Amino acid sequence: MVDVNNKAPDFTLPDTNREMVSLSGLSGKNVVLAFYPAAFTGVCEKELCAFRDSLAELNDLDAHVVAVSVDPPFANAAFAERNNLNFPVLSDYKREVVSAYGVNHEDFAGLAGYTAAKRSVFVLDAQGTVRYKWVSDDPGVEPNYDEVKAALAGLK
Repeated sequence: MVDVNNKAPDFTLPDTNREMVSLSGLSGKNVVLAFYPAAFTGVCEKELCAFRDSLAELNDLDAHVVAVSVDPPFANAAFAERNNLNFPVLSDYKREVVSAYGVNHEDFAGLAGYTAAKRSVFVLDAQGTVRYKWVSDDPGVEPNYDEVKAALAGLK
């Protein structure tokens, strides 16, 4: 499990074009790492669209948004296109990253054996250290976007 002041585990995952993206490739930049349970679900759309709509403000705070789910790249591509998402949406289809970060939601939606990502947000500083962590066991709850922005403002 990853906690505040821990070094964020590096990973490499496919984006919506099936091109590999590494967290280490964002070294030197602040990162908002947003895990979401499932594409095309109401709260996930609201959350990622909220990040999309505040992207200019987040960029002003020297932050880059990266979203991660266990959905395949094909579903994430359709989801990103439908919602005009303008940041990387990555596929952790092997569920290795959700496990490394401790945000795996076992038996999601009552489906025995199905693991999704818990809705969670990590703010990483330019050195890749976790400076803010929020994880919800309730997939219906959105993060506190003001807290995310405050965490980023504290890095300036």
